Amino acid sequence: MLKLAEEPKSGFQDLGLSVPMLKALEAVNYQNPSPIQAAFIPVALTGVDCTGQARTGTGKTAAFTIPILEQIDFESLDTQALVLTPTRELSEQVSEEALRLSKGRNCHTVCCVGGRQIRKQIDALKRGAQIVIGTPGRVIDLISRGVLKLDRLKIVVLDEADRMLDIGFRPDIEKILRRCPTERQTLLLSATMAPPVERLAKRYMRDPQRVDMSEDRVVTDTVKQYYITVDRDRKFALLTRLLVHERPQQVIVFTRTKRGADSLYRKLATRLPKVAVIHGDLPQSTRDRVMRKFRDGEIRLLIATDVMGRGIDVSSISHIINYDIPEYSDDYVHRIGRTGRMSGVRGSAFTFVTRDEGNQLTNIEKRIDALLDSYQIANFEAARPKGSPDAPQAAPPSPHSGRFGDRSRGGRPGASGRRVSRAI
Repeated sequence: MLKLAEEPKSGFQDLGLSVPMLKALEAVNYQNPSPIQAAFIPVALTGVDCTGQARTGTGKTAAFTIPILEQIDFESLDTQALVLTPTRELSEQVSEEALRLSKGRNCHTVCCVGGRQIRKQIDALKRGAQIVIGTPGRVIDLISRGVLKLDRLKIVVLDEADRMLDIGFRPDIEKILRRCPTERQTLLLSATMAPPVERLAKRYMRDPQRVDMSEDRVVTDTVKQYYITVDRDRKFALLTRLLVHERPQQVIVFTRTKRGADSLYRKLATRLPKVAVIHGDLPQSTRDRVMRKFRDGEIRLLIATDVMGRGIDVSSISHIINYDIPEYSDDYVHRIGRTGRMSGVRGSAFTFVTRDEGNQLTNIEKRIDALLDSYQIANFEAARPKGSPDAPQAAPPSPHSGRFGDRSRGGRPGASGRRVSRAI
């Protein structure tokens, strides 16, 4: 049965890790484990199946990478660990983390994702790799070609399990798990343990222990959260005013669709420097270049879709702007989890809400068990007063229709007159 882990211990040296691992952690300046790492690693090291729930950005990647590196045989080039993730970018980040934490040991990893030359991945697998990280579709392709062999597999990791199920990977995941040896360790990590994730764990894991570090709060206290009531035709004007007011160090602007992301990029690129867009339809080489520049600080405003949001792990992101309110409340959790990661610095998240989206805002607030504060910009009317001649037609009453604008936080006075090109 599922059960909570014991109270986490204090330092990496207390987790029962090997000397080579402790040296590797010191080399990459990992000084103290995060709560999910301190709780999850000792359980995973015992070889039992385990689920780990923690907020986005709390160190889940190292929490499962360290137990993998402690349990595989570096003298053998058989594939002993398989990590499945929902996106190419996240797969590549996990691969990079595995290489960093295997410093001083003969570790071979292969990142198997679409958008990359499959021939290079096939050749790498033929040479041998202890750890394979990839997206379900490409992993199945390589299994069917007979070049990815799972008969010596010891550990399977389902990373960001909730997101993989959200975007329709369940059939592929189940097909892969059925090809894995019965005698294996399965680790599942997720920001949320929604019913579909629980059902997957019940079916393919053996009496998994549960490490729950969510503390019943799915959003970190290091993120200030606001909503802004806006008419649909004033969203772009609101975005430019908000950028002027907030002057973000780095910001991600989320849209629901790839078309919406491209449209917004075309508008902003003529007004602002250091702006880029990233979504699943772009060539992999373009996505790699954008992410590299974003991590290096050469790009300060990134427009992204939800699928790409899971692969963005940059500590300097100061702001998240939900230009389109997410369709699913779990996506809200993951979006705003991109900020608030700088030590000692709080992030800010703003969600644009039209009058007919009150129910979606309510669902988000239920999901995070908190009310978002209203935010208003001085000298700017984002939403026309109800009943005005040019106001949008009123939608049916929603749970929020009576409180839009009731609790406002005014923008800094005088900022609205600045040119938007100076916003970032």
